Amino acid sequence: MSALIEVVEGGVSVTVQDGGRRGYRSIGVPLSGALDPAQLAAANALLGNAPSAAALEVPLGGPTLKAVSGTVRVALGGAVEGKLVGSKGSVLKVPAWHTATLFPGDTIQIGGVARGIAYVAVSGGVEVPLQLGSRSTYQRAALGGVNGRALARGDRLPCARLDGDPWLEFRNAEAPVRADGPIRVILGPQDDHFTAEALANFLGQPYRVSRDLDRMGMRLEGVALTHSALGAEIVSDGVTPGAIQVPANGQPIVLLADCQTSGGYPKIATVIRADLGRLGHLRPGAEIRFASVTHAEAVRALQAEAEALARWVGGIESFRPPGVIDEAALYGDNLISGMLRGDEPFVPAIE
Repeated sequence: MSALIEVVEGGVSVTVQDGGRRGYRSIGVPLSGALDPAQLAAANALLGNAPSAAALEVPLGGPTLKAVSGTVRVALGGAVEGKLVGSKGSVLKVPAWHTATLFPGDTIQIGGVARGIAYVAVSGGVEVPLQLGSRSTYQRAALGGVNGRALARGDRLPCARLDGDPWLEFRNAEAPVRADGPIRVILGPQDDHFTAEALANFLGQPYRVSRDLDRMGMRLEGVALTHSALGAEIVSDGVTPGAIQVPANGQPIVLLADCQTSGGYPKIATVIRADLGRLGHLRPGAEIRFASVTHAEAVRALQAEAEALARWVGGIESFRPPGVIDEAALYGDNLISGMLRGDEPFVPAIE
């Protein structure tokens, strides 16, 4: 059975995202999807959803959501907290990496994201219509999500009605573990378009994320990378999220989830899949460094990310919020093993 959530306040640039719109790049349709698929999967795991189920991606200020029909459970994934306001005025704080259940009339107010991006998952996933096999929002083409745009007041989001104990919530006390250090890349495919000095600077010097940043890509600022005699242009070929293009000004551009499908700038390197999610959390002014790895090392990094996520999911625990009676404990542990009728005298047992 389905339930319905109403958007009371849309937040800032909040969109519906899932695992991405795969299989349509040949006709110019970007992948889109969550900037950090691993964090999306962790938020969904708190609800028992599929890892790539559609959720709300929150880059800055969170939305306010109200359960209109059906009981709905939400999960907060990332450096963000919420406040559940019951239909009768009760207030309950919802920390990061916790679930909260909304009965019809209840509202959850989700605050600003302290760092990076966050995800708000809902029971069964956000069930907006599929478009080209995905529910992800691609705003440049008004595709997917809610009419191809960010959330706005009055929008309604269908999802699954909660199936299970509405008083039993889920949490993990720790945020998922992520790799740190330099962003790992595989050089190429056009690294021959750069001088040896440029390659050394790319791998040895820090860059900063500029204010020119969106879901399509981020421009970096730092030491200009000098092109070789082959020049600063190529015949347009395919690009993917993680590709690092370098135009004539020598300042790298890292492509992200909503990137175009082809481009004519040489690509000095490509970010490995295990580190793509880390890019989505960077904000203007953040420092970024790069390190070159082999394909085999990239594969091992992806395996390590999957193993870390599996361990984190294994650490999810259930709990009952303050004020909720644990009926299992009440009936299982707190009752004596017998009872007496009030009109019968008590006779102690004889040892």
